[in-house]
Amino acid sequence: MNKIEHIGIAVKSLENSNELFSKLFGESHYKIEAVEKEGVNTSFFKVGENKIELLEATNEDSPIAKFINKKGEGIHHIAFDVTDIEAEIKRLKNEGFKVLNDIPKKGADNKLVVFLHPKSSNGVLIELCQEIKD
Repeated sequence: MNKIEHIGIAVKSLENSNELFSKLFGESHYKIEAVEKEGVNTSFFKVGENKIELLEATNEDSPIAKFINKKGEGIHHIAFDVTDIEAEIKRLKNEGFKVLNDIPKKGADNKLVVFLHPKSSNGVLIELCQEIKD
């Protein structure tokens, strides 16, 4: 793993949260993107070299809606940048981690993503991200 790619925060309202985090960070988000297959709208902020991703559910069946209904708004996941997502999936499975999606899928911000089940990582949902090369 190369670095923390971003921290994902589940929010009820992207509009309200964009306003709140803009005040907190002293600047506006740099990107809003829908990930329709996951039922989520995302908004990204840069904080120094780090990124914060706000996640708003677009329907009640989305993972973000379920998360907020169960736990409320807050930190949803920590994402790590990887060079070879396929190799990391294999390595982590061999180490005993439970991978939620064996095949990487297209996520926000031009990334291939895969998630590790929180039960195999001390209650933390871990996302692995690899930049999609055109």
